[in-house]
Amino acid sequence: MGPELWWQLLLFLLHLLGASGFATAPDSDFTFTLPAGRKECFFQPMQRQASLEIEYQVLDGAGFDVDFHLVSPTGETIVFEQRKSDGVHTVETQDGDYMFCFDNTFSTLSEKVIFFELILDNMGDDEQQEDWKKYITGTDLLDMKLEDILESVNNVKSRLSKSIQIQTLLRAFEARDRNIQESNFNRVNFWSMVNLGIMVVVSAVQVYMLKHLFEDKRKTRT
Repeated sequence: MGPELWWQLLLFLLHLLGASGFATAPDSDFTFTLPAGRKECFFQPMQRQASLEIEYQVLDGAGFDVDFHLVSPTGETIVFEQRKSDGVHTVETQDGDYMFCFDNTFSTLSEKVIFFELILDNMGDDEQQEDWKKYITGTDLLDMKLEDILESVNNVKSRLSKSIQIQTLLRAFEARDRNIQESNFNRVNFWSMVNLGIMVVVSAVQVYMLKHLFEDKRKTRT
């Protein structure tokens, strides 16, 4: 293999890494606070024959529940859930904007902290991946087919994306568990103080009643 082919292979790998590894990822996640009695909606533009996966969790708030619904670009309700703490939904998409909403109108006092993540697949990456062919010639002299290199790089990218997704979900689970523990801790402290106050009052009443029973009420004549 001559030096020219090595340079072409190097240019191909740099282009592939730039297109696959350092490009802006379509996946995204977001955490927001949903006030009591409010409803928040988000929109995600999608392409035909792509895939949209939505995962959400209620991290904090009384009941840890929220209403969720997903609407297609034609106005059709795809998913509708009531009083759920988490959920995962995957749909095959068409051209247009998908709307998904989180509804806390059933709660009049408690706000909710909600985390959601969007995972987009088949969003036109194939056209970008085909551009690498113009950077290389003489593939019959290479020991490894460029298609195999492309498949290996895509596998690495897919596994890295999956690792990032799992780490993000683990952080969300950790935040939710921490909020539950803090809520339980505050509740235990509150009722402990209430019980302590009741015990003090009951003890004072018992002492008073015992003292009153043993008082000598007879009048002494002099």
